Amino acid sequence: MTRVPSHHDLLEGLPSRGRIAELILSSTPPRETYVGWQYYRTHFGSLVPAPVISPRQWSMLPKSRQYDYDLYRELTNANLPLQDTPMHAKVGRLIRRRLSGNTRKKDDPTRAGVMVSGLGSYGKTASVCAAGAAFEDQWLELHSHLNPGALPGTRDLHAPVVYVSTPVTATPKSLCASILNFFRAPIRPAATLPELVRQVADSLYGHGVKALILDDINRLRLHRADDQDVLDLVRAFMSLDVTLILAGVNIPSLGLLREATWNKKTRQWNMPPLESTRIHGLEITQTEHRFELVELDRFRYTTPRQIHVFVNHLAGIERHLRLQNAKVGMLTGGTMPEYLMRRTGGIVGLLGRLLEDGTQEAMMSGKEAIDENLLDEIVIRREEPEQPPDSPVIPANPQTAGKKTQRKRTKRPRNTVFDDQGPAATQTGS
Repeated sequence: MTRVPSHHDLLEGLPSRGRIAELILSSTPPRETYVGWQYYRTHFGSLVPAPVISPRQWSMLPKSRQYDYDLYRELTNANLPLQDTPMHAKVGRLIRRRLSGNTRKKDDPTRAGVMVSGLGSYGKTASVCAAGAAFEDQWLELHSHLNPGALPGTRDLHAPVVYVSTPVTATPKSLCASILNFFRAPIRPAATLPELVRQVADSLYGHGVKALILDDINRLRLHRADDQDVLDLVRAFMSLDVTLILAGVNIPSLGLLREATWNKKTRQWNMPPLESTRIHGLEITQTEHRFELVELDRFRYTTPRQIHVFVNHLAGIERHLRLQNAKVGMLTGGTMPEYLMRRTGGIVGLLGRLLEDGTQEAMMSGKEAIDENLLDEIVIRREEPEQPPDSPVIPANPQTAGKKTQRKRTKRPRNTVFDDQGPAATQTGS
């Protein structure tokens, strides 16, 4: 005889209402602080999805638990998991390789860095932070969660990874302040730049920092003298036994690497040698030789392998979503993959936003399933490059960029109808 499951059996994995409210209402500390970064590292991907139950089983629940379950479903649908896509794996491999090599160097005074570039909503921050968190987990485990370089009798915070956003109006002082604010270190108002740089160097060493993630590097505009000084300061940090990881939108166009060119065969940026120049009497070092640039790509839908990868990604999202009328193949069957590719261009951030909004609309409307008609009502902003997907945006020549081409005007002939032709013309006409 088959036992009929009770509502206790159906929602065995459902947290209490208080716990659900805590998950929804709790605020996340800013990642640009030590507390916020540790919260991200320890809570990243820890949300347990709502249990899967059928509409009939849902109807067997008390009204109060139906409401709790729907709240937990909304929380689940709004937090799509970070899947191991080829783009994400590419960034992770490069960062792991660079950190592994740099943390084992003993005599090299300069640590090579990494630049992660890509257009908006490509998942740069998510990929970089996930790789940094994975490295910190391994580093802490290797050293039993102790700082191997700590001085005897001290109890400094051990922070193998520091995450900082580039200040909106960047100056060397504001960048130093952002790094010191990560540790909530006191800053003397009248401190000079050399004092701040020394304080940053002491903090990075004292806290055992091995990786410094500087996000939103695209905020630098090298036509400003302050931004050029910030770039010099960033390069100076590379001699502090710290691996710099810079992330930003379309880095090659910023001038940080000076006209890098795209190699279609290797799908990498080739960085030509930089002729030494002098700005304010300071020699600009060869940035392209100190950083390895990786371009974060989008999903493609041309070859069978690319189609298979994209459909697998959709299958992972489909397994995570909690809609009562969802069927196997809701996102992967029929023409849905082509539709989603057409709507989002394969951009992972736009794809996630479209499906998150779609699940909310499906629950609010009572449809409890996603289809093309429902997604047609969802408006998303798509930021497409001007060039085809297989041809990334190549930085323009800074010497000619912004100059308007002027058409050569042809001089209009003068009207000579009323000109006096002189005596000779009069005699001819007589």
